[in-house]
Amino acid sequence: MPQMNMIQALNSAMDIMLSRDAAVIVIGEDVGYFGGVFRTTDGLQRKHGEQRVIDAPIAEGGIIGAAIGMGVNGLRPIAEIQFADYIYPGFDQIASQLAKLRYRTGGDFTAPVTIRTPCGGGIRGGQTHSQSPEGLFTHVCGLKVVMPSTPYDAKGLLISAIEDDDPVVFFEPKRLYNGPFDGDADKPAVPWSTHPGGEVPQDYYSLPIGRAELVASGEELTVLCYGTMVHVAQAAAERLQIAADIIDIRTLLPLDVATIKQSVEKTGRCLIVHEATRFSGYGAELSATVVEECFYSLEAPIRRVCGFDTPYPHAFEWEYFPGQKRVMAAMQALLEEG
Repeated sequence: MPQMNMIQALNSAMDIMLSRDAAVIVIGEDVGYFGGVFRTTDGLQRKHGEQRVIDAPIAEGGIIGAAIGMGVNGLRPIAEIQFADYIYPGFDQIASQLAKLRYRTGGDFTAPVTIRTPCGGGIRGGQTHSQSPEGLFTHVCGLKVVMPSTPYDAKGLLISAIEDDDPVVFFEPKRLYNGPFDGDADKPAVPWSTHPGGEVPQDYYSLPIGRAELVASGEELTVLCYGTMVHVAQAAAERLQIAADIIDIRTLLPLDVATIKQSVEKTGRCLIVHEATRFSGYGAELSATVVEECFYSLEAPIRRVCGFDTPYPHAFEWEYFPGQKRVMAAMQALLEEG
């Protein structure tokens, strides 16, 4: 299989779906002629034409609104929001219209819309280019929310999202775009690695939405994470030589509760790691789920390592990230408790 980084894998997924299905449309700011600010749509307009890969004005509400109209009328739009921080002007369209369309029409209409957006830090983009708002969207009934951590998963899950008859918000961690992340978030030079990435099939394949991935297996504790933090957690466990179940949630909504339950019942200890802020972050829902499902199996309190509850810092970006040191400290403390 060829080697691809996440950008190439996402590009391949969209290229394949544009070729397979005439109903697939790409729309967003700079997605056409320029090929996207991160080059994820590079070459797609040249190959598939301006009617299939559409450059939109800087109007996120308009992009989402247009995508909803396309979906209602039989198309399968992929709407790119250039940064997750820019999605808020379109949030009302997503939460009030897109997510509720199937239910409010009694199933007469579906909304096969995929919203792609880069999230998280790592490019020194400051407060308006580095947010992780995934928790806001997991609160909205009717949406599916995905965040891959590898090029292989990114391609397979994006194809599934495009084929899904319900709306999917597809978050793409920017620190993983250009190559695998070595897990050490204390080194600013890491994110723009030139390593090719990982093995990704050139042709069509899909991965099921709603299923987590056990990326490492162990008996000592369970780590629940997603996106960039999967690599941070793996590196921390390897450095401490801890035998941990590391679960890549991948699909934040719907959540694969069965995989989480099986792991925590085995290990009796649970650590949750994510880049977004701690208070009301997605990890709070994971924690509540673990307590509800596995309370009598827990041998120690659940711990969380998250971003800080502050506006996203520009100059201190790398201190804000849950890095190896913070994750290792939490792992050690969790193993000593109970």
